[in-house]
Amino acid sequence: MANRFFVSPAPHVHSDYSTVRLMGDVVIALLPALMVSVRVFGWNVLAITTVSIASCVLLEYLVQKFLVKGPVTVNNLSAVVTGLLLAMNLPANIPLWIVVVGAVVAIGVAKMPFGGLGKNLFNPALAARVFLLIAYPVQMTSFPQPTINGFADAYSGATPLGAAKGMLVNFADFDALGMFTGAMGGSFGEVSALALLLGFAYLLMRKVISWHIPVAVLGTMAVFAAIYGATMGGAMIWQFPLFHLLAGGALLGAIFMATDYVTSPMTTKGMVIYGIGIGVITMCIRLWGAYPEGMSFAILIMNSVVPLINKYVKPKRFGVK
Repeated sequence: MANRFFVSPAPHVHSDYSTVRLMGDVVIALLPALMVSVRVFGWNVLAITTVSIASCVLLEYLVQKFLVKGPVTVNNLSAVVTGLLLAMNLPANIPLWIVVVGAVVAIGVAKMPFGGLGKNLFNPALAARVFLLIAYPVQMTSFPQPTINGFADAYSGATPLGAAKGMLVNFADFDALGMFTGAMGGSFGEVSALALLLGFAYLLMRKVISWHIPVAVLGTMAVFAAIYGATMGGAMIWQFPLFHLLAGGALLGAIFMATDYVTSPMTTKGMVIYGIGIGVITMCIRLWGAYPEGMSFAILIMNSVVPLINKYVKPKRFGVK
């Protein structure tokens, strides 16, 4: 009987980690933020999340079954993670049909045409979010406001970043504790810094991600904001960085989006460069761009640079001085 050789590209890693386990850990890490979102914005959050996940899973199954005609791999939970992250980047009052459109873009445009999991250049959930932001700007920027009793107000209002961008309020007027625990408007997955940090701690404990990218992103944003805040005088040298770390999608993007295995660098040095780039671009868009938030755009821009980072930032080969 002839020997059979299987050839596959590097890297060849042998460990107990599997795609299902890694994706499952990401889902678990996102649960605290999801639960806070339900508490703050109501049960519509679960409807949006269910539709997003179901649409992503169904579309990936149909593409693999009838177009690619290869093995169906939706049971690896990658489509579930894409759907969950897409949902958490949306307002809690978004129409469900727009959620389906986002799923089509995430799976049918940003993921499967490149060959599926492990081959896509851009983060699928973020690509879909940016598409929806451009295609449906009114629906994507109309955020319900949280209330004390845990249910969203019927009216829409500005997010902290939007209010600051329009100079509607002073930075010092924001309730840092409220922003930390979930009392602010925005995409429902980003409203609680505490819940996101709990998820970060879980991912670090499970060794799903390393600290390099999130710390590089958030540290760069903090330094950038502190320098800018120093020009404003007074306590803004610390209030300004704190505001920008808690507001918007800084934590959600740095922890759960920028660390995507497929679209981030492979080396530690590359991760730091990648994270610094995201932090700088995010702050430039927030301070001088047309949009109040820049995290999604920054990550997608740096996704496109990852092949160059991987090419020029390499560890020394064994035995080479």
